[in-house]
Amino acid sequence: MSFTLAIVGRPNVGKSTLFNRLVGKKLALVDDQPGVTRDLREGAGRIADLKFTVIDSAGLEDATDDSLQGRMRRLTERAVEMADVCLFMIDARAGVLPADQVFAEILRKKNANVILAANKGEGRAADATILEAYALGLGEPIRISAEHGEGMGELMDVLRPIYDANVEKAEADAPDVDVDVSDDDDIDAIRVPTREKPLQIAVVGRPNAGKSTLINQIIGEERLLTGPEAGITRDAISVQQDWDGVPMRIFDTAGMRKKAKVQEKLEKLSVSDGLRAVKFAEVVVVLLDAEIPFEQQDLRIADLAEREGRAVVIAVNKWDVEENKQDKLKELKEEFARLLPQLKGAPLVTVSAKTGKGLDRLQQAIMRAHQVWNTRATTAQLNRWLTGMLEQHPPPAPGGRRIKMRYATQVKTRPPAFVVMSSFPDLVPESYRRYLVNGLRNDFDMPGTPIRLYLRDQGDKNPYKDKKTSQPSRLSKHLSKAGTTDRAGKSKS
Repeated sequence: MSFTLAIVGRPNVGKSTLFNRLVGKKLALVDDQPGVTRDLREGAGRIADLKFTVIDSAGLEDATDDSLQGRMRRLTERAVEMADVCLFMIDARAGVLPADQVFAEILRKKNANVILAANKGEGRAADATILEAYALGLGEPIRISAEHGEGMGELMDVLRPIYDANVEKAEADAPDVDVDVSDDDDIDAIRVPTREKPLQIAVVGRPNAGKSTLINQIIGEERLLTGPEAGITRDAISVQQDWDGVPMRIFDTAGMRKKAKVQEKLEKLSVSDGLRAVKFAEVVVVLLDAEIPFEQQDLRIADLAEREGRAVVIAVNKWDVEENKQDKLKELKEEFARLLPQLKGAPLVTVSAKTGKGLDRLQQAIMRAHQVWNTRATTAQLNRWLTGMLEQHPPPAPGGRRIKMRYATQVKTRPPAFVVMSSFPDLVPESYRRYLVNGLRNDFDMPGTPIRLYLRDQGDKNPYKDKKTSQPSRLSKHLSKAGTTDRAGKSKS
């Protein structure tokens, strides 16, 4: 991208609505309630041929203490300092408020390039506000409507000189957002993370588990809003970081509570955004609180990641305050094996988001889980494996019907998926399916990753039959020359 544009302004002036319009997706949560956005969210913005990085920020509030609003303001001011240009939005319907004048003065000191935009400027009701906006000393205001897309041409004209001045910046610095890891990918290709398509990681867990603190520790800066209050994060915020030389895009998600407790519309939107991040991730880090691990909601979240087919790493946070570490670790491993058998063998890592201890082990666990998620076995290996499994424990014969399993093959990776051709596949009991899945997991070294096993009815067909009989045999050649006889004894040539 050529330059970075930060959208700032008071709460509820329409910053997230404009952000969504510029990136062309509903990435940021939008609601009539003020103060929805709390963290900084980046996206790839575009107006016609202009491409740039756009940052959605929390609403500027007149608070400078250590309260939640004060921390949100400091985070927004940091976005102003790091951006090439700021778009300062005011509400044309509400008019220029004293807070707007205060923040305009702050912006003039912190960023040389400030563009003034009067949002909700459709209709004559906004005419008076447009005239008032000149008093802010930020030049001529652009009249826009983020909801209806009005004024985008005027905004493009103002941004054009900035774009031209920055067009030579390396485009490789900007990551690809929302990299899809769909089933359409080449199943033989090895997924190597690049700067354009970094490794997608989602950090999920219950509220106040320390997700934002952990990500701040990984990237080495206070990028995400943190604090003692539960439920600070609302959007699924993503940040990119080269972690030990591996390009990664890490998603911080809102804490997920029990469905019965989620009643507010805004929290429902936040949880939905977090679920979306899980679907786009390749590796999901389920963050637990060491004091209350493996609660019912933790199990639901881990099960969700497994059902979505994502590689899973279990990280236990707040390990620095744990006193009996050895006994606690043994207890955690026993509970993990008992409560989440579908993730048998998945990495379990202890970390401290506060001190940064254990992050090296977490990174290694993520890379190992991603490698296993990409595991591919040849058909020859699988058929030798299947023969051994059948000899060791033949399938049952329900109702006297003998089940024959002829051959196996892998149809995709990410997660590994296998097909076994079988007679009477519907009669194969679930216990025998688990026997085969556990065999795949153990014999092909795939601990923890979701494995998909499909049994299909091949009937009496042999997949190699055509290959075996593609060349005529000596006998068939001899018969074709000599001719054959029908039942009446007459010769056929």
